[in-house]
Amino acid sequence: MFKNILYIFQQTNTKLSKVALGEFLHGFFLAVPTGMLLLIIWELFTANPDTQKIIRILILMTAFFLGQLYVAKRIKVLTSISIYSMGSKLRILLGNQLQRLSLGFYKKRDPGDLASVVLQDVSNFETILAHSIENIFGSIFGTIFLSTFLFVLDWRLALLMIAALPVAFLFVWIATIVSESFSARQIASRNETGSRFIEYIQGIRHLKAYNQTGNKFSTLEKAFNDLRRNSIKLEAVPGPFVITAFIIFEFFFLLMVYVGILEMNHETLGVQAFTAFLIVGYRLYEPLKLLMIDYAILRYMNVSLKRIIDLMKSPLQSEGQNLKPQSSGIEFKDVTFSYVDREIFSNISFSIPEKSLTALVGASGSGKTTIANLIARFWDVQKGQVLIGGVDVKDMSLETVYSLISEVFQEVYLFDDSIYNNIKIGNPAATEQEILTAAKKAQVMEFLDMLPNGIHTKVGEGGSHLSGGQKQRVSIARAMLKNAPIVLLDEATASLDPENEIYIQLAIQELVKQKTVVVIAHKLQTIRNADKIIVLENGQVKEEGSHNELLKHGGLYANYWNTQQSTRGWKSHKASKHEQIN
Repeated sequence: MFKNILYIFQQTNTKLSKVALGEFLHGFFLAVPTGMLLLIIWELFTANPDTQKIIRILILMTAFFLGQLYVAKRIKVLTSISIYSMGSKLRILLGNQLQRLSLGFYKKRDPGDLASVVLQDVSNFETILAHSIENIFGSIFGTIFLSTFLFVLDWRLALLMIAALPVAFLFVWIATIVSESFSARQIASRNETGSRFIEYIQGIRHLKAYNQTGNKFSTLEKAFNDLRRNSIKLEAVPGPFVITAFIIFEFFFLLMVYVGILEMNHETLGVQAFTAFLIVGYRLYEPLKLLMIDYAILRYMNVSLKRIIDLMKSPLQSEGQNLKPQSSGIEFKDVTFSYVDREIFSNISFSIPEKSLTALVGASGSGKTTIANLIARFWDVQKGQVLIGGVDVKDMSLETVYSLISEVFQEVYLFDDSIYNNIKIGNPAATEQEILTAAKKAQVMEFLDMLPNGIHTKVGEGGSHLSGGQKQRVSIARAMLKNAPIVLLDEATASLDPENEIYIQLAIQELVKQKTVVVIAHKLQTIRNADKIIVLENGQVKEEGSHNELLKHGGLYANYWNTQQSTRGWKSHKASKHEQIN
């Protein structure tokens, strides 16, 4: 556990030496008044107590109490600043780590679980540590100072009281071992509940349509019940062991009283010293009880800490050198690639000429989107090479690869910010005029008059306040602003109404000028003028060529074309009959 804490401190460059020194002073200011109290007791047991001396000691005790208050305040602020600054740095480190992981990592992990690591686990870590670290240092230093007083008075009784520590700690250790497995289950249940709740919210439209809301959605209800059950176990099962440790402290205190009485009967212990043990000895165990509780809580925190460190140590995509290609032509050379559970390509090869429009055609699952992901290096190939301008994408830095590519896909994600700032993501250094120009070319200006704040209107999470066509235009404006030499285009008009389709087509025409364009084609009618069409089937290149060449060949592409044309003819015929009826 302490190794894990130290690792996080090193990664976030957090130093707690000032906090430790402050807690040392705090422990000193706590213990000294106890020593002064012993002086007062000694004075009261003399034949003629000096009241002036007692008053002076009380004044000095008051000064130490005020000093303790000042030190405690400063340490509290310093601890909070140190720990919560560390938490902020840790979240940034995790955010940077997530950005550098391949999409294969996200295919294996639940998004709710990842969000839980960054939000809840880090919050667990910083909150528990911020509150426990003061108790830990204070308990250690306070116990040392008080034990020193007691050893000076009578080493035998002091040793008897300290002997309670290993016995009590044994039960606390058992409690932490037991609770660690329950902690892992409780955190797993918490993460599962978070994931299922996100799923519930995202799918609420469909759940309402099928009348599966509320307690009818059994998956969410089961997650809540599991969380309740595991949370109760986490508190209830280790609890008796911790309570037993506290009882052991009480038992050893009573044992000390019994032995002290025996020593007094044998006249080996004075009344003053015994009285001091009764007062100070009972206080000795108070910080130790806090320490034991905090130790058990820290073990719970360690489960979150392990999850954080596992994420920080997840293998990253290899960083290449700072090589920059001189052209934007693309080549796949003997590429073999598999997702987690299935092979997509085996020794596939093809080329995409620079500043040309190349369309990818094939049935669902043939690998069209995978090719786009490999070009952008969202995934790494297992064998072969993906080359841009003759340079393997693995030999470039990730920043270089990303700078070469713009993407416009059917599923557009916009951030919960203004349209202006969503476009600016394409080039954070762009001027206002450049952003407005990109918006105009992408036909964004055509719908701004309908929005309350124009281009500065917030779009909602994921762009929920905009229609599909409007989101597409913002996405195209973002890609225009980036002005990358390669454009990956998942035919954005495939599911849009005719009016929006016209606007999107105009925007795309502006976007692809003088670019190397890779289109994932759905409507073959839109790629008739493509420079090159690559037809995919079962992860292999079945055909290559222009539209006319492939039609003449009479292969798979010709079949697709004829099917779509016959479907269009059926739709037109159906529409004509409907018009005649009306």
